[in-house]
Amino acid sequence: MTSILSSLKVIARPKIEPKPPIIGKRLRLIEKLDEQLAIVQAMLDGQPYESYRDKKVKDPETGERKTVRTRKAVRPWYFDDNNHYYFEIRVGFKPMELDKGKSAIDVGDKAQLPTVINAIIKAVEAGELDQQILQAKPQKPSKPKEPKKTA
Repeated sequence: MTSILSSLKVIARPKIEPKPPIIGKRLRLIEKLDEQLAIVQAMLDGQPYESYRDKKVKDPETGERKTVRTRKAVRPWYFDDNNHYYFEIRVGFKPMELDKGKSAIDVGDKAQLPTVINAIIKAVEAGELDQQILQAKPQKPSKPKEPKKTA
């Protein structure tokens, strides 16, 4: 009689190298760009864009933790001036500097926004913006300072 375990191939655990942090940053930026693409598509279709996230909330009556879908505010990364559109890639609350002192991409007509965003996504996937991603540090919103107590 053979045992079930003897039929399996047992090996020593292989060492897995950690992934470089740029890969996670690239994926996060691509997620945000996909969301911007959805905002642009909604604008072009004349529809309002709504984004949701799942949030865990404790029910005060039962004490159970439930997942509640809440609305998330998403600001567009594009802006216009006399129907001429521009696009900025943002990390946190700051625009990413693509060239020295230049952070906006000249899009032109609003119908070109999806094409530009798809080109940016391909550039991020190819690693063309790695240097800028690593240089850009996300700025966290500042907390209001508490007044100093005088004794």
